[in-house]
Amino acid sequence: MADIFSKEKRHEIMSRIRNKDTKIEIKVRNWLFHHGIRYRKNYEKVTGKPDIVITKYKIAIFVHGCFWHAHENCKLCRFPKTQVEFWKEKLERNKERDIRIIQDLTKDGWNVFVLWECQVENNFDETMNSLLENILKIKAEHEKT
Repeated sequence: MADIFSKEKRHEIMSRIRNKDTKIEIKVRNWLFHHGIRYRKNYEKVTGKPDIVITKYKIAIFVHGCFWHAHENCKLCRFPKTQVEFWKEKLERNKERDIRIIQDLTKDGWNVFVLWECQVENNFDETMNSLLENILKIKAEHEKT
């Protein structure tokens, strides 16, 4: 199936897609800030430049878009009908990079959380309360030492 847009128009559309400060990330950050959690965003000194970092407690939070990070069995992750091979390879590389970054951070003692776009969209309160509970547990353990 041919693309409904010209190559130039498709390029323009794709170039406008953001890789940080997405609506979902902003929603998560605002919620955390409102609940007293202070953080750094896209902190370059941490492997993988996580979307949200709480350095004091070594917490890294990634807010993954379901398409760009190839969320398995998710209705938001549908492959385009054109350039199928290109997209499969690109999204597979993204998944491999994500796995490698999470392993590296975990090996370095970081607590890593991945929030998926569909989780945040469909179960916001449950997802965020669970995240907050985990952050507070890590904070309590840190303060014991």
